[in-house]
Amino acid sequence: MTRNDSVLVLWDVDHTLLSVGGVSRSIYEHAFNATTGRPLRDLASMAGRTERAIITETLQLNGIEASPALVSDFYSALGVAAQELEGEMRNAGHSLPGAREAIAAFDSKNAVQSVVTGNIRPIARTKLSAFGLVDGLDLEVGGYGDDGSDRADLVRLARERVEEKYSIHFTGKRTFVIGDTPHDIKGAHDAGALAVGVATGPSPAEALRAAGADLVLADLTDSEPLFRAVLDSRGS
Repeated sequence: MTRNDSVLVLWDVDHTLLSVGGVSRSIYEHAFNATTGRPLRDLASMAGRTERAIITETLQLNGIEASPALVSDFYSALGVAAQELEGEMRNAGHSLPGAREAIAAFDSKNAVQSVVTGNIRPIARTKLSAFGLVDGLDLEVGGYGDDGSDRADLVRLARERVEEKYSIHFTGKRTFVIGDTPHDIKGAHDAGALAVGVATGPSPAEALRAAGADLVLADLTDSEPLFRAVLDSRGS
């Protein structure tokens, strides 16, 4: 596979490539206290959602108006908290089976790889670095949790950034979004991309199929079906 007939692979981060255990809540507790001066009481649901949506709802749940200035401060505090807790991430979490090998295999095939994640960029980078998963991923591009609340917008933005940087046009059939929740599946399809579900998060394989995933994998250890789907897409 050359760059001219390459594909774009956009990875979700949490529960697709890695797990940080309960550290995600700790990150929010640190950031909430830093920005509001109060302890965190209620945390919004996080599965498959963007940081912007989680912050906004969390502030509202705790009786605080989610002003643009406060949300911006919260982003900065989250990045600082993630760096401070990187060691705790390593202790409590792990990379998921086959994740490192799958990234390396796509890299060897000259696929362009980045992320579409609810995390803001500093948190995504810290998490991926904690488990040695940065190599092969271009984190300068991608779609992140401060880019919007709709995952389809994140997919579109990631593709635009990649196409601008690499001067390659990736059609829908040459763009793969790999994630663990129905939110990832819907975001991919709404952006015209192919969706691969990996049942390593809170959503079982049946839920990913019901959401319309083009391919569902139990995990990333058997990546051959994924590679076949990618190779078959090149002529589309």
